[in-house]
Amino acid sequence: MDRGISGSVGKPALSYQFSVKPFPPGYNVSVSSSSFAVEPEQPSVLETRRFSLRQRILLWLISWASYLAISLIGPTLRYSISWEEPPSPPGANYEKPVIYSLWHRAVFAGAWLWRKAGAAVMVSRSFDGEYIARTIEKLGFVAVRGSSSRGGAKALLGLRSQLEQGIPVVFTIDGPRGPKYVAKPGPVLLSRASALPMAAFYVALSDAWVLNTWDALMIPKPFSKALVRVSAKMRVPAEADDAQMAEFHRQLQAALERVTRFAEEHVAQVGSAEFPITKG
Repeated sequence: MDRGISGSVGKPALSYQFSVKPFPPGYNVSVSSSSFAVEPEQPSVLETRRFSLRQRILLWLISWASYLAISLIGPTLRYSISWEEPPSPPGANYEKPVIYSLWHRAVFAGAWLWRKAGAAVMVSRSFDGEYIARTIEKLGFVAVRGSSSRGGAKALLGLRSQLEQGIPVVFTIDGPRGPKYVAKPGPVLLSRASALPMAAFYVALSDAWVLNTWDALMIPKPFSKALVRVSAKMRVPAEADDAQMAEFHRQLQAALERVTRFAEEHVAQVGSAEFPITKG
């Protein structure tokens, strides 16, 4: 057996240990074009960094292998979507423009479900971030390159531009390197800057391989049930101060934990009257 796979997990959430870390002392990232006047040398958030020949070959192989795996397994999954508050329009798989967050471990099933949404996703400029970017671009997503540690403010500006075009935005909120299950403040900053709401969601799987990675990435087994739980929306006012921003940050963390627990507790019921199979 591959040492990177720990086996099939029916209800992985039961072993979750959510850990809320101290919040930043200040939410003072300015998401405006004037924020970058001193950094003209930075590449566009839609451009890739330079990689060695070996890295380019690996990126090609990994991104195509990932895309094929998602494309082969995705159509077999049985999805149901559950909302804390009714979506608009009724029966929608997602709302836009909304700033969504999910844990990094759920990206496989989430990528297939949202492949037609054209959503913008922040990915890091690292090697790992680049193969993720190339994979999701093949599925119809827009990869906006940056992270909390490098190019973050410029990436937030790129995401705000996507929102202004009516495109939903998705954060893999504990990525790119963790800590696992700890939400970063990007969506809170972006909600304040854009005057648009943020929400959390999670995709639980009835049967999955769980990789031995920092995020415990889930690879769904074919024909698994997948329950998506979406939180109520939260809107950060433009005049929010640091104390209010910290409170919205805590609310986002709480929403992520809440939808994760709900989805894991009810995924076995996918296909029932309460959780009907979602088409599309």
